[in-house]
Amino acid sequence: MTPATNSLDDLRSLASPDLVGERDGKPAASPQTTEEVAAITRYASQHGLSIEIVGAGTKRAWGNPVAADILLDTTRLTGVRAHSWQDLTATVAAGTPWATMQRALAVHHQHVALDPLWPETATVGGIVATNDSGALRLKYGSLRDLIIGMTIVLADGTIAKSGGKVVKNVAGYDLHKLMTGAFGTLGVITEVTFRLHPIPQHPKTFTVSAPQATQLALLMHTIQGSHLLCEGLQLRGNSDGFHLDIQLSAHPDARQPDILQKMTQAAGFQLAQPSANLWTAREALFANGATVIKLSILPTELCEYLDHMQWAPDLEVASVAQSSGLIFAALEGSPATVESYLQSIGTDLAVLSTSTGAKRWKADPNALPLMREIKRRFDPNRVLNHGRFLGGI
Repeated sequence: MTPATNSLDDLRSLASPDLVGERDGKPAASPQTTEEVAAITRYASQHGLSIEIVGAGTKRAWGNPVAADILLDTTRLTGVRAHSWQDLTATVAAGTPWATMQRALAVHHQHVALDPLWPETATVGGIVATNDSGALRLKYGSLRDLIIGMTIVLADGTIAKSGGKVVKNVAGYDLHKLMTGAFGTLGVITEVTFRLHPIPQHPKTFTVSAPQATQLALLMHTIQGSHLLCEGLQLRGNSDGFHLDIQLSAHPDARQPDILQKMTQAAGFQLAQPSANLWTAREALFANGATVIKLSILPTELCEYLDHMQWAPDLEVASVAQSSGLIFAALEGSPATVESYLQSIGTDLAVLSTSTGAKRWKADPNALPLMREIKRRFDPNRVLNHGRFLGGI
């Protein structure tokens, strides 16, 4: 028998036989429980095999490709395991589609206050592993602020729990913060406990447009420093100019749109009717095969930087930026032009989608020794998603 056949037979003894098969020419397992995940990682560690962790696959291209012996499919790890609506917390299995989770929580008018890419298909585990977030980050923070606990399977099969199931629980190490954004290189996330927020009852969206991002900078900072109940702010840019999208959430009696209108007029602009899909504008960046990058800069330099990107020679640039300084940008041009521009960027970046073969990561090399040591401590045999992260981690 071939090694793949041997692995399939062994995997069938570790998980339900009907949940083991072959995918991309490799043994693939779809465990339903944390214990089955632990058995599979333990088997791989003991036999010198490597694992690629796969959810819905919406962000599988983010980071470097993984040459693994076994695919571990998390999409059978599904369901809201616990919803303490009185305490505003919920524990969710990692393979649950994000939108499915949100619909279950909405029964009690609650949600996880995060707006990731492709919520109908992207899984909870994949979103946490890639630390994805959208414009709601302005008010509610990032995933690391919304996660209060996690169940993790380490590379040797050890099941570890971090945090707790109540917001004020501070026991133990914040391992969940380390796992968030680690791209599955340190452990397999099987359950996540979130802090929840009420779903806004009166959301309203407005847009202000200008030829340059710097012209909108003062208005954006004024809104951030005001008493407006602002849920989200984002700056969309393309060859037609820039658009500041503002989402308010306040009772109509508060007349906050009137206050925003006065701020906008004082800055020399007018509020406009928003387009229908502006809060999914990040998804549109990936639609046409462009090279899509993610980078982060100081919020005070955001608008100037966006203008600088828009003026890049021989490139068509479309961008969606958060007021925190996080930028997603789609670059269209010749492979040589795109590569030259990426090399000129002096800040950390990740290439999320490309057809040019561009290097996937660019980061401060001084941070790599620490990152490699963390990987060695958690996964000395390089079992989990090895090579996915920057520096071949």
